[in-house]
Amino acid sequence: MDMYQLQQFPQPMTKMDTMMRKREGSKGTEKARLQVLDLSCLSLDSLPKPSFDLATICMLNLSNNNLQEIPESLTARLLNLEVLDVCSNQLRSLPNSIGCLSKLKVLNVSGNFIEFLPKTIENCRALEELNANFNKLSKLPDTIGFELINLKKLAVNSNKLVFLPSSTSHLTALKVLDARLNCLRALPEDLENLINLETLNVSQNFQYLESLPYSIGLLLSLVELDVSYNKIKTLPESIGCLKKLQKLSVEGNPLSCPPVDVVEHGLHAVMEYMCQKINSNHQSPTKKRWWVGKLVKCGTFDRPMKSGKREHAGYKMLQFQSINGLASPGFMGKLSPLRLFSPRRSFS
Repeated sequence: MDMYQLQQFPQPMTKMDTMMRKREGSKGTEKARLQVLDLSCLSLDSLPKPSFDLATICMLNLSNNNLQEIPESLTARLLNLEVLDVCSNQLRSLPNSIGCLSKLKVLNVSGNFIEFLPKTIENCRALEELNANFNKLSKLPDTIGFELINLKKLAVNSNKLVFLPSSTSHLTALKVLDARLNCLRALPEDLENLINLETLNVSQNFQYLESLPYSIGLLLSLVELDVSYNKIKTLPESIGCLKKLQKLSVEGNPLSCPPVDVVEHGLHAVMEYMCQKINSNHQSPTKKRWWVGKLVKCGTFDRPMKSGKREHAGYKMLQFQSINGLASPGFMGKLSPLRLFSPRRSFS
């Protein structure tokens, strides 16, 4: 029984509109025939040996079966695959050959027992959506953010993640990051590179997540932020600079800042409170923090002048950070290769 014969079985849940679909390819005047193959909900324990060229498949749906593994030889031959759905199976791992899927855009592996993602997944550089919800992931590949430069949605909720790799902050195309219901202790510090992030959900990490990085205030495209049901006592003041924020969920935290009465008055009250704290810290030299300089440099808030006019605070900050001494010829001369490597000279 081959894959084509399996398509004749009745399907209780239709995930695709059609079993086969024609798409126009571009090789001169030739037309390539790419197919959509739906083998979902067939109670499959294993995949039958195909009797056709797997390179003709652009979309493969193997969801809602009893598969315990995906053969290495299968994924290695799916050269034109763009969508792979293997959710709700019994998978404990993914084949290393998944890195051969250079055209893959959507990968859904949710609802399995996967404990780790193979490092070769970083070769799927066309990937735009990765859904790994409801698995047993304890970590993600360390350099995943350096390679999946086209990723727009990363959904890893309901796993056992303790940290997100620092490279996550390099996913500049990312729009949605869903990491709720994990064991997160902290978020990456340098979030400012996520310039397109619109939705961030790190709720329900319960007793683990106690704070948020100040750089969260540099997520200037952020529209929705959910940090509910954690152990956060203080929200970073930088949240007041999120001008596009439309939804903020903070319930279920032992918050002391902002105060409960401010939170009860809604998003506008919270944002105003945080903005006031930022301006207060900006005017007080003893309370300056490294992130304030970044915020004012990005123009995320302005400080009123005594004359009543407004001034870009970023330029004001530069007056307190002179680098003339560092850039002087005398100092730079000490860094000269001749001085560093000459046996007759030493630093004075």
